Amino acid sequence: MKKALFAVVVVALLAAMAPAGEVKSHEWPCEFVPVELMQIPVLMDIGYWIRVKDQGDYHIHLSQESIHVYSGCVKVPVETNTKIELSVSITATGKVGGNYSAEVTENAIMDPPGATAKICAKLTDADLYSGGAVKGGQKDVKVATVILKVRPVPQT
Repeated sequence: MKKALFAVVVVALLAAMAPAGEVKSHEWPCEFVPVELMQIPVLMDIGYWIRVKDQGDYHIHLSQESIHVYSGCVKVPVETNTKIELSVSITATGKVGGNYSAEVTENAIMDPPGATAKICAKLTDADLYSGGAVKGGQKDVKVATVILKVRPVPQT
């Protein structure tokens, strides 16, 4: 019993003599806990995206308005993550002569995520003779191609 009491007194004396704020040991007496050191912001440049789903499903079918005037329209849903302006151009195939024009009537989408654009084509002074190359009674003859163009509107 005297030896145990002596050991307790020695340990107490040694503990009192250890300098404050210092621990010396071969094993760490507690669990390592992660401590927040800093926060790092993650930044990204967001690109523009503009999409028309199922692009092959749309076509403009020209219907006769008068003897030499044909026109038609199609509505195309456009999805986007930014404000955009739309424009169109038209290129004739040469099968039917005349004056071709195209327009997009809802030419701006200012409220993403999108809207429906109405794209129209018109043929005036239609030359259905064209040297006899165009036979009457044909269906779905491709006479022109309309190209839809898009431009992001600068953000203010």
